[in-house]
Amino acid sequence: MAVVVVTDSSPNLPAAVYEERGIEVVPLHVLVDDRSLREGLDTGEIDYAASAVSTAAASPGDLRTAYERALTRSGGDGVVAVHISRQLSSTWEAGRQAIRDMDAARTVRLVDSLSAGLGHGMTVLAAARRAATGATLDMVYDTAVSTAMRARTLLVVNRTEQLRRGGRLSSAAAFFGSELVTKPVLQLVDGRLELREKARTRSKAFAKLVAAAVDAAGDDGAAIGVQHLGAPEAAETLAAQLTDLVPDIRELVTAEFGPTLGVHLGLGSVGVVVVPGGCG
Repeated sequence: MAVVVVTDSSPNLPAAVYEERGIEVVPLHVLVDDRSLREGLDTGEIDYAASAVSTAAASPGDLRTAYERALTRSGGDGVVAVHISRQLSSTWEAGRQAIRDMDAARTVRLVDSLSAGLGHGMTVLAAARRAATGATLDMVYDTAVSTAMRARTLLVVNRTEQLRRGGRLSSAAAFFGSELVTKPVLQLVDGRLELREKARTRSKAFAKLVAAAVDAAGDDGAAIGVQHLGAPEAAETLAAQLTDLVPDIRELVTAEFGPTLGVHLGLGSVGVVVVPGGCG
C-alpha cells in the first residue's frame, strides 16, 4: 500500500484533486445563526461581513475517524496529517488529541502547515505526491515539513476589522489608523498573520504583493499559488504578472478561498503563495 495524507478543508482545493491523490479531507465549520455548515459539504448563504458569523475547527472525534480510515487504507504504512496553522485554528491541537486517543503516534504523523489556504494546500500536495512514489512514512513527513517551512504566504485584504475581531491578526497591526486610506499587505510568519507593509491604494498594495512574491521566489524555480474571495479579475491579473516576472515557475495553482477563511478575510481578499524549489 502507501502512506495516506489527511488534511482539513482550509486549502479549498478542487474535490477532483483530493480524489486523484487519495487525500482524506475533514471539513472545518462555518457557524451561521444556529447552523453549522461543513466546508465543502454543506451549502448555505454566508454574509462574510456579518459579526454573527464565525468558524469552528474540526473536532478530535472527526479527525480520529478520518485518521483511522486513512490508516486502514494505507495497509499499515501510516498517515501524515497536514493541518491549518495552529496559530490560526485549534484543528492541529484536536488532531494531537485524536492521535493520543488512538495511541497511534508511530503510525500517524501530525504536521503544522504554518499556513492556511493554498499555503497549506501546497504542503498537502507535496506530501501526497511524495506518498505516491511509495516513500516511507518518515520521508512523506519530512517532505511536508520541508515544504511548510519554505512556503511564503502573502495577502491583501480590503479591511482588517474581521481579522482583528476573530483574533487572527497580530496586535502589531493596531497602528493602521484609518483603513479608508490604507491597504494592508499581510504575511504569515511561523504560522502567525502579521503586517508586512501598507499602501495608500489597492493597486499599490498589489504592486508590493507582487514584488514580495518575486523576491521570495528567487531564481531557481518555484511553485506559485494565487487565491481570492470574490476578486477573480484581480487574481487573474496577479497570476499573469507573476508568470511574467518569476523565472521558472514549476506550477501555478489558482483557487478561491473557502468559507472558513472568507469569514476572517472578507470579500475582495487576494493571496499569493510562493514555494521556492517547488512542492514535489
